[in-house]
Amino acid sequence: SCLQLGLERFHGVGILGFNSAEWFIADIGAILAGGFAVGIYTTNSPEACHYVAENCSANVIVVENHKQLQKILEIEDRLPHLKGIVQYGEEIKEKRPNLYSWREFMELGRDVPDSRLREVIASQKPNQCCTLIYTSGTTGQPKGVMLSHDNLTWTAAAAGRFIMLSDAQDRQEQVVSYLPLSHIAAQMSDIWSAMTFGVQVYFAQPDALKGSLVETLREVRPTAFLGVPRVWEKMEEKMKSVGMKSSALRRKVASWAKGVGLQTNLKRMNGCSEVPVNFRLAKQLVYRKVRKAIGLDRCTKCYSGAAPITRDTLEFFLSLNIPVLELYGMSESSGPHTISLPHAFKLGSCGKELTGCHTLIHKPDKDGIGEICFSGRHIFMGYLNMEDKTKEAIDEDGWLHSGDLGKHDKDGFLFITGRIKELIITAGGENIPPVPIEDAVKNAVPIISNAMLVGDKAKFLAMLLTLKCVVDAETGEPGDELTPEALEFCQKLGSKATKVSEIISSKDNAIYAAIQKGISAVNEGAVSNAQKVQKWVLLEKDFSLFGGELGPTMKLKRPVVVQKYRDQIAQFYTDIETPS
Repeated sequence: SCLQLGLERFHGVGILGFNSAEWFIADIGAILAGGFAVGIYTTNSPEACHYVAENCSANVIVVENHKQLQKILEIEDRLPHLKGIVQYGEEIKEKRPNLYSWREFMELGRDVPDSRLREVIASQKPNQCCTLIYTSGTTGQPKGVMLSHDNLTWTAAAAGRFIMLSDAQDRQEQVVSYLPLSHIAAQMSDIWSAMTFGVQVYFAQPDALKGSLVETLREVRPTAFLGVPRVWEKMEEKMKSVGMKSSALRRKVASWAKGVGLQTNLKRMNGCSEVPVNFRLAKQLVYRKVRKAIGLDRCTKCYSGAAPITRDTLEFFLSLNIPVLELYGMSESSGPHTISLPHAFKLGSCGKELTGCHTLIHKPDKDGIGEICFSGRHIFMGYLNMEDKTKEAIDEDGWLHSGDLGKHDKDGFLFITGRIKELIITAGGENIPPVPIEDAVKNAVPIISNAMLVGDKAKFLAMLLTLKCVVDAETGEPGDELTPEALEFCQKLGSKATKVSEIISSKDNAIYAAIQKGISAVNEGAVSNAQKVQKWVLLEKDFSLFGGELGPTMKLKRPVVVQKYRDQIAQFYTDIETPS
């Protein structure tokens, strides 16, 4: 059907919609027909869609529904290469030339002789590009990461073997597809590894990330599950709020079981294999029920990737006997580079290199921390039509520079300490990685949702803080009402506040004092005075994709936040005296 529409060799087929069978079919069809499979984020504006479609010279764009179609219709006159639009998820509202329903699209290919398709397939080579992943850069326009057939097939097999996915002929694995397929992580797990090992794939509801995911998990009971940190955090919050509503006895039993679970799993992590009796009891009483409640009772591989996850969340799940294992990589490495394993993981580490992948720590400092560089068959071909950017990423010796800072420990586990670009360099010339300080503040003050450190080129550090609030399930817009967890925190302090605005407008004494107390405690543990947080402000709205502060994979877009809250940041530094 793509060939019939006139898809030319090395031209894009854009796919704009939530995960579905049609998404997979369009993706693989585009590749076999000699084009590029190009996922487009469903949250993109019409302009952002235009940038991608124009950049890959898209001949065909596949959309899920009327809402996504509107974006393309708005820009189609500026897409000279576009030959057809296909809508798969809904009936077409009004007919127009070159717009096809999925059924019509499937019919188009009927009269194309198989020999023509076989010819195109035979002409393809392993080192040619077949997929473009547009990296949601936190700065500038997205870059089209060119991945070859070999990048995808080799990585899918290497990663699957490394985590010991079982082949469908022995025992079929089950996964739920819900993370955006325009992102490499979901494509690798849901399409390429799944195809390599014969995994059964179930599609979640489009509102999965707004709350329906757990229902789907309970229905499917997957054997492997990949979540971004936000997914694990949301599960944790939900489980805590359910826990708060149970009886005193139940809470006591759960608390006991969590203590046992954490101790046993930490010992296990450090190589101790014996299982104490109380652990077996806790498993019967608590862990099995918890796993069943979230649909992970058959899941032997729980993974987190795409952004850093806090130690708190890892310990919460570990205490319930659910080890959440971290993996690390980037679009430019076809997804994974290091992966933790159930029998080989350390809290806070992203595991060890896949077999056949290598890491170089570039220019390490006295603590062994330097830029993490990768090599292997998973390294991308380059950025589409951006030779200069490709040369910045891959050096003359063929090492891919990740932009991440990290180190290996004595056992070869990789730890990531921050990003080169997000380092704050103060007026005094101190290099400060913000994430550890931000995480420490979030851990010290449980009512805080997001914390962002500022202080680049300034005399001291300051922090923007947001509170945990209820999010509109439809739009994803953060509201004013506090979450149950935040409410409980307020009540414990004797505050009557139920809304973020109430706390800010009245400068609620109890809350402000508690936040200051938490920050002071974090400052106590600071490496140097330069790393202490001297001032902070509460923002009225939490960060969100809706507000633009978070990217599609829930990464903090620091430059956007700095721009958006520049007045509040400027206020930190306008008072003459430096705080003591």
